[in-house]
Amino acid sequence: MLESGEIDALISVDVPRSLLDGSTKIARMFPDYETVERDYYRRTGIFPAMHIVAVPREMATRADLMISIYRAFCAAKEIAQQTYRQGALKQHMAVVTPWFSKHFEENRALLGEDWWPYGLNANREALDTFLRYHYEQGLSKRLLTSEDIIVPALLDS
Repeated sequence: MLESGEIDALISVDVPRSLLDGSTKIARMFPDYETVERDYYRRTGIFPAMHIVAVPREMATRADLMISIYRAFCAAKEIAQQTYRQGALKQHMAVVTPWFSKHFEENRALLGEDWWPYGLNANREALDTFLRYHYEQGLSKRLLTSEDIIVPALLDS
């Protein structure tokens, strides 16, 4: 759709195949996106969330279930982060990407040990900023806050 002109832009975690294949009809909005993203983080302290977990409203009232799910996600993330930290001891040989260890070091220096923190306390500014943009761009009828969208049992997370 980008190549044919049906749409002018796309926001997606997935890179369009045609861009990877070298299309001359489309381009990244920010060719040096890594520099732009790192600068944004340095200026704002915000690194956008990778994934958001949504639950049906009736589940949100079950505090014990919500806390258990949250803790399970935290434990799984810790396993993944530990894998990266252990990989650093061997130059990340399992990741066959040149200079991956250098990027890993740079990311840790900039983002700290927990580059995708979980919980409201660590993400309040990012969430409230997103919600403000959502409202300012006319996508929501009222300005929401983190407290409006976070499961009550996890407001202290």
